[in-house]
Amino acid sequence: MLLHQQFVRIAKQYEKKLAIIDRTLNRRITYKRALIGALLLAKKFQKYPHGFLGIMLPNSAGSILSILGTLMSGRVPVMINYSTGASANCEFAQKKCDFKTIITSRALCEKINCTKIEGMIYLEDIMESISFIDKIKAAITAGLSVDQILKKIHAGDEDDTLLILFTSGSEKDPKGVQLTHRNITSNYESLIKAYSFSSEDIFLANLPYFHVFGQTANLWVPIAVGMTIVTYANPLDFKVVCDIVREENVTLMAGTPMFFWGYLRNSKPGDFKSARILLSGADKCPDALRKGFLEKHDKVLLEAYGTTETSPAITVNTPEYNRPGSVGRPIDGVLVRVENYETGDECCVGEIGKILVKGDNVMKGYFDDFEQTSLSIRHGWYDTGDMGYLDAEGFLWHVGRLKRFLKVGGEMVSLIKVEDVLEKLLPPDIECCVVEVPDAIRGARIVAAVTKPIDDKMIFKKMSEQLPKISLPSKFVVIPEMPKTGSGKIDFRTITEKVRDVVQNN
Repeated sequence: MLLHQQFVRIAKQYEKKLAIIDRTLNRRITYKRALIGALLLAKKFQKYPHGFLGIMLPNSAGSILSILGTLMSGRVPVMINYSTGASANCEFAQKKCDFKTIITSRALCEKINCTKIEGMIYLEDIMESISFIDKIKAAITAGLSVDQILKKIHAGDEDDTLLILFTSGSEKDPKGVQLTHRNITSNYESLIKAYSFSSEDIFLANLPYFHVFGQTANLWVPIAVGMTIVTYANPLDFKVVCDIVREENVTLMAGTPMFFWGYLRNSKPGDFKSARILLSGADKCPDALRKGFLEKHDKVLLEAYGTTETSPAITVNTPEYNRPGSVGRPIDGVLVRVENYETGDECCVGEIGKILVKGDNVMKGYFDDFEQTSLSIRHGWYDTGDMGYLDAEGFLWHVGRLKRFLKVGGEMVSLIKVEDVLEKLLPPDIECCVVEVPDAIRGARIVAAVTKPIDDKMIFKKMSEQLPKISLPSKFVVIPEMPKTGSGKIDFRTITEKVRDVVQNN
């Protein structure tokens, strides 16, 4: 199934229903108007070269219709991260994927101080160029039958690239992930089954579309079944987001733990009354966060696990099958294998190893990077680079990136485990991150970064009661703010660099 074709089917089925509630621009758009808008943009985009078309837009009706219009025109969207270094990200994407045209917004560029680079086209200018005749033609096309409309837009194959997303770059330079129509379709079909999503649901879409979590959860899942999408551009406007959830009677909401912490602290009891699913992903969900939502809102925060390369969902907790602390059980159609990181043998129940995934959700590959694709996908199994274990009931327990394990004296030390112990000893307003730094004598040592000064000796003493000596931090470093990626994930790469600079200069 091609996703833009599915949109046409849904739009014709639910013509009078609200498709998009744009809380950034205060616009309400029915499915019929959304179809007309996507057809208008598809016609405009046809004048640009075939191949890739960059999209750098905040969550809004405009971004949704631009993605759909790009696909209808036969182009492939390349989603560009504007949260940090927008100009550099644009140029990186252009060079990596060999294209020039980027659809963006003048208002966005002014807000983030992004200078105009060669190839940028402002959506505001495109909209102004649309004539009355253009609108009439698009409206006539939208009034045709599904089959007739499908003949007028791009066709293709399920295994064609749907879009390019770049990995977060939290550990090294971003890679261009090619996801196909089949990848995303298989993922959202499994998620719809897991959570019983329906056209009656109202999905808050405030996760950026340049991130896979936002693409699948905040765009394709709701479109697939005819939900109403409530868009808002800034997930960091915590109080505003809580107001939107209450005012629009949002039933579904996905986010990262960092975002959910903000919503918990800035919400009032009753703000999440309408929500039936609150899904946390992209980073570990702390016990304190789950407890906070349960106590303040009587809502269970469900944790899921996925990667950009798997479209993204791999495992989920559901209201019926929830094991707090785990990342859930594999979704329908996805196989998970845990294998010994040294021997490659399949691990026993409860034994920690590398997490491998197989299914239709696994990416086509990294764009123009055969070597990295070959290293990551072997015999159909995608190596996530994460470590974890399966319990007797099939729940997956994620224990961190393989790169976040440190070998000390022949023993594997999990920096995530050290972090978990430290996190529970710190006040709720202090964030922490445990990293490895080079050591001339020992080769490497563990250093803990915290966002406020702490009683080092007292914390160290309490940690030593729960961890072996080789797992204890050798030093505590204060970083006023914990760097995050645009999707809200901890930016380990930047944190490690900051910590190493502090350690080397002291």
